[in-house]
Amino acid sequence: MITDIRVDPGLWRNSMLPEGFIEHWLRPDGARVEAGDPIAAIRIEESLHELAAPSRGRLHILQKDNAVIEPGMVIGEIVRNLPAAG
Repeated sequence: MITDIRVDPGLWRNSMLPEGFIEHWLRPDGARVEAGDPIAAIRIEESLHELAAPSRGRLHILQKDNAVIEPGMVIGEIVRNLPAAG
């Protein structure tokens, strides 16, 4: 099961610029995370926002530090392994 990590378009409601950037990831690629854990810091104009993991599992980073981001963009994934049936 994979859950996308999306940048909330609401973070741009007071912004004049149509884009921001990933200031840095707070967890390394492949790290185990729990839902709600802080995982990334993104900058939109002068504001720094912390993104939280939407679910638990392993973090898979798709966009690196300093990557330009836009509202609603997928910047990573949380991969959750399901237990084997049987």
